[in-house]
Amino acid sequence: MDIEVVAKALKELGHTTRLTIFKRVVRAGFQGVAVGSLQEQLQIPGSTLSHHISSLVSAGLLSQRREGRTLFCVAEFEKLEGVIGFLQDECCIEEECAPKLSTQK
Repeated sequence: MDIEVVAKALKELGHTTRLTIFKRVVRAGFQGVAVGSLQEQLQIPGSTLSHHISSLVSAGLLSQRREGRTLFCVAEFEKLEGVIGFLQDECCIEEECAPKLSTQK
């Protein structure tokens, strides 16, 4: 994954309100959560919520779908896994070898 893409995702998740929104959407699973329900749960004005959702959509972390008059937010789990994988991929790669645990006392 491109470092610029990861940086944008982490930047958007670095805001407490956006992180809270994202966590709620992730908890909802693959069906997503209605925007109205998010607004009710978080007790924030619709325009503020819309702004934060737009930022998360722009970063590719959320998508939206409409069912009738209801707009749902859905987590882009593949993107989330990509960001996490980017951070973990090179973990300890520069270590020569893992420290050995002694079994003797």
